[in-house]
Amino acid sequence: MTDVHHRTATVNGLEIFYREAGPAEAPVVLLLHGFPTSSRMFRRLMAALADRYHVIAPDHLGFGHSAMPTVDEFTYTFDALTVLTEGLLDHLGVDRYAMYVQDYGAPIGWRLALRRPATVAAIISQSGNAYDEGFVPEFWSAVWAYAEAAGPQTEPAVRGALEVEAIRWQYLTGVPDPDLVDPDTWVLDHAQVSRPGNAEIQLALFRDYTTNPPLYPAVQDYFRRSQVPLLAIWGAGDEIFGPAGATAFARDLPDAEIHLLDGGHFLLESALDTASGYIRGFLGRTLATSKGTSS
Repeated sequence: MTDVHHRTATVNGLEIFYREAGPAEAPVVLLLHGFPTSSRMFRRLMAALADRYHVIAPDHLGFGHSAMPTVDEFTYTFDALTVLTEGLLDHLGVDRYAMYVQDYGAPIGWRLALRRPATVAAIISQSGNAYDEGFVPEFWSAVWAYAEAAGPQTEPAVRGALEVEAIRWQYLTGVPDPDLVDPDTWVLDHAQVSRPGNAEIQLALFRDYTTNPPLYPAVQDYFRRSQVPLLAIWGAGDEIFGPAGATAFARDLPDAEIHLLDGGHFLLESALDTASGYIRGFLGRTLATSKGTSS
C-alpha cells in the first residue's frame, strides 16, 4: 500500500493543499484537476503511479482544501491560478516534471508550459482541451454567453452547473456502467462549491474561461517546436470536451499517443485500470529516473 501524504504549503501568502506520494528522488508527475472537483479525483491514480513516480496533486485556490479567499480578496483568473501552481512547484523544488491535465487543469498546464517550456518532460491530457474542436456546443454555449454578457439573463444557466444534478451528470454521462462511479464524487464536489462565497469564485472562472482559447495558437506552436511527448486519453462519451479535442493533438504532435476509451468526462472513476495502464506505459517510455535510466 502506497502512503499518500496530505500537505499544505504557503504560496504568495495563500495556503495551497496538495497530495504527495512516491519516492522523493523519482521523476515527478504533476496532476492538475478540473472543475468542479479537486485533487481527490486522482486518489486512485496516485496509488497506481507512486511505486515509480513522485506524484504531486494540488487543489487549485478556491477548490478542495486549499484556501478560499473571496472574490473581493483575490482576483480569480487562470493566470492567477497558474502563478500559484508555479509557486508551489518552486516551493517544492520541482524543476522538471510530466503533467497530467484535465478540464481546468489544461489551461493552467498550458500556461506553465508556455512560461517555462524546459520544465515539462511529458504531457498526459485527459479531457484537457488545446483545440477549438474539442468544445461540445451544447455544454459551452451557456458559458460563452455568460462570459460575453454576464447578467441576470445569462447567469442562471451557468449557476445551474453548480447544482448536484449537473455535477452528477458530469460524472455519469458517457459511462457504460454508471454503478462503477462512487456517488461520493458528486456529493463531495457539490458540498465544496456550495460553501458560502464559492459560487462567486466559480462564476469568476466561468467569465475568465474565454481567455483560454486565444492561447491555443501559442500552445500549438509550443507543441510543434518542442514535440513534447503527449498522451491524450479521452472518454469517447465526454459531452463537455468531445473526442475531437483528443484527435486534434496529432495535427501538431504526429507522434502523440491517442486513446479514446469507453467512458465520460471523469474517466478515472470508471476506467482506472485501462487508463492507468496506458499512463504507466507512456511514462515508462518517456521519463527517465533521476539516475538517467529508463523507469
